[in-house]
Amino acid sequence: MAPSSSLTKSRHVAVIGAGAAGLVAAKELRREGHSVVIFERQNQIGGTWIYTDDVEPDPLSVDPTRPVVHSSVYGSLRTNLPRECMGFRDFPFVTRSGASESRDPRRFPSHSEVLAYLQEFAKEFGIEEMIRFETVVVRVSPATKSDGKGGIGKWRVESTEKEKKVRRDEIYDAVVVCNGHYIEPRISSWPGKEMHSHNYRIPEPFKDQVVVLIGNSLSADDISRDIARVANEVHVACRSNAADTFIKQTGYTNIWMHSMIERVHEDGSVVFQNGKTILADVIMHCTGYKYHFPFLETNGSVNVDDNCVNKLL
Repeated sequence: MAPSSSLTKSRHVAVIGAGAAGLVAAKELRREGHSVVIFERQNQIGGTWIYTDDVEPDPLSVDPTRPVVHSSVYGSLRTNLPRECMGFRDFPFVTRSGASESRDPRRFPSHSEVLAYLQEFAKEFGIEEMIRFETVVVRVSPATKSDGKGGIGKWRVESTEKEKKVRRDEIYDAVVVCNGHYIEPRISSWPGKEMHSHNYRIPEPFKDQVVVLIGNSLSADDISRDIARVANEVHVACRSNAADTFIKQTGYTNIWMHSMIERVHEDGSVVFQNGKTILADVIMHCTGYKYHFPFLETNGSVNVDDNCVNKLL
């Protein structure tokens, strides 16, 4: 059978984001004979796996004018899947022979090991040559005939390049959106001192404090155990728990699992549905993220409803 690339008309494709999804999408598109440009706003590949000590000045990350930090990775983060399940078929995620001694050989490795793997993947398949680093996509919209090469089915991509201060306005046959969804927090409003897990990095700022975490998914589980090493008390509130839930976490003397919060007061007291009341120093929202595509204008052809992306072709 002839390779699929010989049966497919070559297209000019824009890929937004050089994280795991963007890298493998670009590789497969080029393998099929397409011309690919990757837009990456940071100065390296890796997307959400790039760790930084930086956090946003707005701890809840709701201020639309805030400088956005494009990573939610915290210092102690490890994968929740074994490395065998995370690798690409033609480039397994294994411990490389001759790798630096600082690399993490564990089956559930740290975020730095995942980043190193993605860097090696990009190098192995020559993906970096397709990437425009420090380039922000500001608008993606259907192209029109007045756009020169525009027409039905084509897309106009407007971008700015930080270093050269260049603004580009280009036409592509297709756009692959791989900008991730761990940037725009999903939260509710509370009157006390609070933050979102997007801005959590290390446990030391919570030393000797009473911390309430809202949520019971992976980030809440990880962060509660991390903070418990230095905090006085850690209380985890979750909607999925029964209203009378009050359980001490197995293996810990200072982590309690609760039902959801009933109400909070300006003096810092938090009342749970189980009737328990504690005086908290901080409430941390581990409530996930919203799918967010601020640059995408599709005239309703693609929309997001409660993190479900609709009308994809």
